Amino acid sequence: MAHAKAGASLPVPNVQALAQTWHGSGEPVPFRYVRTEEIVAGEVVAGCAIPVVDLSRLLDPRSSEEELANLGSACQHWGFFQLINHGVPDEVIQDTKKDMVEFFKLPVEAKKVHAQVPGGIEGYGQAFVFSETQKLDWADMIYLMISPKESRDLRFWPTRPPSFRDSIERYSAETAKVTACLLRFMAKDLGVEPERLLEEFRGLPQSMRTTYYPPCRLAADVLGLSPHTDATGLTLLLHVNDVQGLQIRRDGKWLAVDPLDGALVVSIGDILEILSNGRYRSIEHRAIVHPDKERISAAMFHQTCPNTTVGPLQELVERDSGGARYRSMDYMDFMKGFFAAKLDGRRSHMDALRIY
Repeated sequence: MAHAKAGASLPVPNVQALAQTWHGSGEPVPFRYVRTEEIVAGEVVAGCAIPVVDLSRLLDPRSSEEELANLGSACQHWGFFQLINHGVPDEVIQDTKKDMVEFFKLPVEAKKVHAQVPGGIEGYGQAFVFSETQKLDWADMIYLMISPKESRDLRFWPTRPPSFRDSIERYSAETAKVTACLLRFMAKDLGVEPERLLEEFRGLPQSMRTTYYPPCRLAADVLGLSPHTDATGLTLLLHVNDVQGLQIRRDGKWLAVDPLDGALVVSIGDILEILSNGRYRSIEHRAIVHPDKERISAAMFHQTCPNTTVGPLQELVERDSGGARYRSMDYMDFMKGFFAAKLDGRRSHMDALRIY
């Protein structure tokens, strides 16, 4: 898929293996992973209660209008919410979690069978490494193209554990249903035709990044995932284990999100912010690590199609007195700009698209 071709990453050492050998050494954190200045920049507020949206209430005619207002408020003012009663079968979620945990338990050499190749982002490794000198995240990940099926490169799809591929297949199908449902309600909230957003996401292209954050005894010195926004339309995040680590940036503070049991964390991506002509917000988030516990999370990304134009919906432009708030551009150029701006921060990319 287009965005994978736009964002190739340089190979770096395996962090899981590094953490295992370093943890009991008494040595300081390796220099390229030290992020102390970034971590202390901005107050951290613990136990943040981000909005909670109930999909069953959206689907119930008796409560749909009230819950739609709740959804709209979450998208406009937060850019994040926890989705409960989403309908993904618990068996599917538990199988997915189990297989992700088992994959990261494999020996390093077994995981490297599915390593990224030069010029690509798919597979096992790290993302967003564009310089030999940039600071690195305390994490490893495996990134897979999911949908459409012809975009898959099965070299990168683990065969151990044996059920891994089937688990991801079922989980991706269920999350696609949830996303389609949410996009219909978001379209209604925006005041456009119910299928209008789905037209932009036709076929619901999906990719998935599962991230493993090893424990770090000097956790205050490292970052698990650098501050960023998602260049996608909509992201559904699954917390694979019960270790907290997600933080979102709001009003200059980092808010620590405590995931609700059984919930999916939904975030608005840059593309949906643009499609909504700025009504919805894509906000910065990051991940921290735990001093003595591993953390695993899985983000399912939903993109527009590679051959589309990324720009505000014309219906919203015509309705807004100020007209279009973002420039329109080819999807591939949009993704190239997103990856190119990674080292300069997200706002350099979005600000370049904003019309003042």
